[in-house]
Amino acid sequence: MIKTVKDVELSGKRVIMRVDFNVPLDDAGRVTDATRIEASMPSIEYILDKGGALILMSHLGRPKGERKTEFSLKPVFEDLKKRLPSATVLFADDCIGAEVEKLAGTLKPGSVLLLENLRFHKGEEKNDPEFAKSLAALADVYVNDAFGTAHRAHASTEGITKHLPSVGGFLIEKEVAFLGGVLENPEKPFVAVIGGAKVSTKIAVLETLLTKCTTLVIGGGMAYTFLKVQGHTIGKSLVEDEYLETAQQLLDAAGKAGVEVLLPTDHVCATEFSENAEPVRVDAVDVPDNLLALDVGPKTVAAVVSRIADAKTVVWNGPMGVFEFETFAEGTRKTAEAIAVCPGTTVVGGGDSVAAANKFGLADQMSHVSTGGGASLEFLEGKTLPGIVALEA
Repeated sequence: MIKTVKDVELSGKRVIMRVDFNVPLDDAGRVTDATRIEASMPSIEYILDKGGALILMSHLGRPKGERKTEFSLKPVFEDLKKRLPSATVLFADDCIGAEVEKLAGTLKPGSVLLLENLRFHKGEEKNDPEFAKSLAALADVYVNDAFGTAHRAHASTEGITKHLPSVGGFLIEKEVAFLGGVLENPEKPFVAVIGGAKVSTKIAVLETLLTKCTTLVIGGGMAYTFLKVQGHTIGKSLVEDEYLETAQQLLDAAGKAGVEVLLPTDHVCATEFSENAEPVRVDAVDVPDNLLALDVGPKTVAAVVSRIADAKTVVWNGPMGVFEFETFAEGTRKTAEAIAVCPGTTVVGGGDSVAAANKFGLADQMSHVSTGGGASLEFLEGKTLPGIVALEA
């Protein structure tokens, strides 16, 4: 279990909080998607309400230890000010140093200071002890509310915890509760829907979920490696021949564990990978030599939807097809709609699944949509995340 902001005294304290404000910006330097900022607002508002003075730190992009204006957090500062109209919100031109310490020292309870990009310093990603110590010198308490960076042992996620009382924010607490619940004590039937392009990126999560789920749905490009090893023709569909043996081992493991594996039994194909390609329905498992599969067909969708409808737990990681192309989005859309109305606990993890849930306007109907990306995938793989371990009591 991790301690949270509710477990520490905040009144009159300077609180430094790691947030994930790595948000997309347009050419004019405006925030185009504020989802990650919104996700940290409950923790921010709670700390301010409890009388804390709040210092926020984040990275943006990959400046690789150099100060680059296109990676400045100034646009995030402008967005943040609008969200906190009754608070004094300040911006520091750096994240460590005498000037920043002076500014932090003047903070009054209920006020906010946003530090400049942590990754303007090489010490952040190197988890440099001195850099971590400099960050810690700004405050009395450390809060981590950046689940998306919890799988990295950086100065702002792991090193700083050696110098300050350290707890998690509400976002971290929610991520650990839902993702941890799926791994530790999932209600059955448990349906895991795993898609995406490549088997190679999902081996560990497949291995972990195989020991826990009732039904394993495999969709997306990765499904065709499994179909090929079963002896089916896959045409020009995506395949990883070097992972055929791995796919067979996973199928064998599922058989031994009594886990049902659902693979595509029909497809929506095309002669080329293109948004404007003419869709060709293939009402069979085998894909003709001149076609490549870009989505699952309606028979497959019906089978997937029926399993989800009866589930008490659903984990979704990865799309069923090329959902970015409207012509080939139906399999992913129907899967997302089924998950949205499923009465059980539904957890969406991984960037593409989250993007799909948002695209179809269904994210708010899921029990939990992870903000973690790579961190949520590693958590579902059963890996220990340094940023979480550092908070454990």
